[in-house]
Amino acid sequence: MTQTSTAHDPSKGQARAQITVPAQHPMVTVLGSGDSLLRVIEKAFPETDIHVRGNEISAVGDTREVALVQRVFDEMMLVLRTGQPMTEDAVERSIAMLKASENGEGDGQETPAQVLTQNILSSRGRTIRPKTLNQKRYVDAIDRHTIVFGIGPAGTGKTYLAMAKAVQALQSKQVNRIILTRPAVEAGERLGFLPGTLYEKIDPYLRPLYDALHDMLDPDSIPRLMAAGTIEVAPLAYMRGRTLNDAFIILDEAQNTSPEQMKMFLTRLGFDSKIVITGDVTQVDLPSGTKSGLRQVQDILEGVEDVHFSRLSSQDVVRHKLVGRIVDAYEKYDSTHGTENGTHKSPERGDKGGRGRSSGHKGK
Repeated sequence: MTQTSTAHDPSKGQARAQITVPAQHPMVTVLGSGDSLLRVIEKAFPETDIHVRGNEISAVGDTREVALVQRVFDEMMLVLRTGQPMTEDAVERSIAMLKASENGEGDGQETPAQVLTQNILSSRGRTIRPKTLNQKRYVDAIDRHTIVFGIGPAGTGKTYLAMAKAVQALQSKQVNRIILTRPAVEAGERLGFLPGTLYEKIDPYLRPLYDALHDMLDPDSIPRLMAAGTIEVAPLAYMRGRTLNDAFIILDEAQNTSPEQMKMFLTRLGFDSKIVITGDVTQVDLPSGTKSGLRQVQDILEGVEDVHFSRLSSQDVVRHKLVGRIVDAYEKYDSTHGTENGTHKSPERGDKGGRGRSSGHKGK
């Protein structure tokens, strides 16, 4: 933890903070290579003058800003103590969390350090962990509830974090198998025109799930686990008529399920199993006039015990920063022009589209 001292000048509404970085933390880990982390902090607090001398950091400026700068460095120290390096992205997300809390927009007690140091799975030299507050709450909800819905735009880690929790549960013997499924709705009538066997035809729609598995497990072990039935990747239609016990089950791209498919899938739940359902209600590929089961289920199951809805937003996008801006731009365009994904809604989908977007962004 940093050692800080603060002096106030009430007449000017300014404060000065002196932050001492402990000797065990080289200054390059705090300031970043070429002072890259320091520049992120300076950009976020333009009204505060920050100076570094040796292992001393001073901040002079608006009382509120100086207090936040102190908190940023304190949170960075807590993360560094775990042996995890700080990145520019992590510093930006820490500042965003602290500012939201300061402005009364946060509704919890989680600190940036608690979010950034929560390890889910370590595999092949890398650690998978949440990067935003909503992601941490999503992961925590998976631990606490039997059925969890992860709803949000592309790039928010909905499927990836669920997969990490599934592998963690398998490795800790909480479950005996992992079942990953997706509706192959994009294929539709075109499926018969694709070359190869049925499995080869549906493979493109399941490939993202395989890719995530390869990130989390030894690739050589995956064929063996699949041959033994420990891991199963199959289209949603293959779930009909089954009862899934002792399993961690993930339904991905759930916005492309019909209400009947969603009900069918949810009632596959067996003993000692857990279900995570992920999707983006703004990217429905169902034929015009077909309801999305993911949109409807929010109205049906909201408030049901042991069922939890985690809603992520553009602020939780962990891909290129531009992805979050694109999501925001589309949402702004749709709200202004009464469209959906930039195109005019058909009469059949207008009501459903509006309800889906509204409920899908409660978590903002």
